[in-house]
Amino acid sequence: MKKLSLLAASAALIALPTLGLAQETAEAAEPATDFAFVLNTLLFLIGGFLVMWMAAGFAMLEAGLVRSKNVAMQLTKNVALFSIAAIMYWLIGYSIMYPGDSWAIPGYLGNLFSPYAINGDPDLDTGYSVASDFFFQLMFCATTASIVSGTLAERIKLWPFLIFVVVLTGIIYPIEASWQWGGGWLSEAGFNDFAGSTLVHAAGGWAALAGALILGPRIGKYKENRTIPMPGSNLALATLGTFILWLGWFGFNGGSELALGANGSANNVSIIFANTNMAAAAGAVTALILTQVLYKKPDLTMVLNGALAGLVSITAGPLDPTMFGALWIGAIGGVIVVFTVPMLDKLKIDDVVGAIPVHLLAGIWGTLAVPFYTEGATFGAQLLGIIAVGIFVFVVSGVVWFILKAIMGIRVSEEDEINGLDMAELGMEAYPEFSKG
Repeated sequence: MKKLSLLAASAALIALPTLGLAQETAEAAEPATDFAFVLNTLLFLIGGFLVMWMAAGFAMLEAGLVRSKNVAMQLTKNVALFSIAAIMYWLIGYSIMYPGDSWAIPGYLGNLFSPYAINGDPDLDTGYSVASDFFFQLMFCATTASIVSGTLAERIKLWPFLIFVVVLTGIIYPIEASWQWGGGWLSEAGFNDFAGSTLVHAAGGWAALAGALILGPRIGKYKENRTIPMPGSNLALATLGTFILWLGWFGFNGGSELALGANGSANNVSIIFANTNMAAAAGAVTALILTQVLYKKPDLTMVLNGALAGLVSITAGPLDPTMFGALWIGAIGGVIVVFTVPMLDKLKIDDVVGAIPVHLLAGIWGTLAVPFYTEGATFGAQLLGIIAVGIFVFVVSGVVWFILKAIMGIRVSEEDEINGLDMAELGMEAYPEFSKG
């Protein structure tokens, strides 16, 4: 019996390679289609939960870079914004972003209030499960909102911020993303943004910038033309958050290949992973060296943001560059962070975690870098997309922030800001054992 079992097992192992070659024979076309469907769906699901894990990265990064009296508030915002994004993207966002042939305004605006249905039998013609696609795309929507959270930390009220998230995730992000990924006018104009340097990261940066300008800086941040340092509460958490984001980015960029069911697509995903990692490493090392040269000592927060800027920079075109290309694209992202963080302080734009340099400015750079390696991409089309998305998101976000400010106010009182938003807004503290009294 043992010999028979061994023979049966051997026969099964010998048969396995033939399954991989089945797509080459007409008789086995259906199993090959099923296999590609499964692999493509698996890429969406793995990519999706990796990007979802980035929500933890943003939460840890922000919790580490705000002061201890505001940590619980940041954690609450991050859990809430992710949950709101999940609901709003289902309710109206996904159908706006991917209208198919049902544009309300062709190329510019999809259908409103058409909740997306994911139930039903698998349609092999799509090449992947529609539910997996919805899940994957939702995570990009939530990421856009996470970018805004860190910039406006330590002085914004909870509920006005969450109302803005409703509008951002349900309407603003899906509209501008539909212009490219939904087959809208930007895609027809030749714009290229593989995984969202502009559509996700710069868009979140523009929304954050509009909010920062209207909200104003934290109390005591700028005095007599001097910038007063306000160190974060826990750089260990910030470092953990950065590594989580770095990991999640493999899903962000690799999953955007949108296919894994063929040799070519599997090879592409591998190239994207390698280039993504290289860009992050180059951004971190560049920031490390520059801060040593400029300030005589390395700055950990700059190194962390340098890595993130490298990631954002490669996101618009992670497939086509060589490894050296990924290195210098990411390195310039690190340069952007080191020089623009103090520039924002000179302009008295208070960005608590550095999201505007990392996501907005590095996102613009990454989008402009695409034509260096991607055939058919032009600087004109890239500029068109950057400007169009920037104007739309900044203006609409500004209008929403102004309305919220007029109706309910968006900033906490001076007393509450000084005492900390944890107690003022939530009535609890992240580190109660360290509180006075």
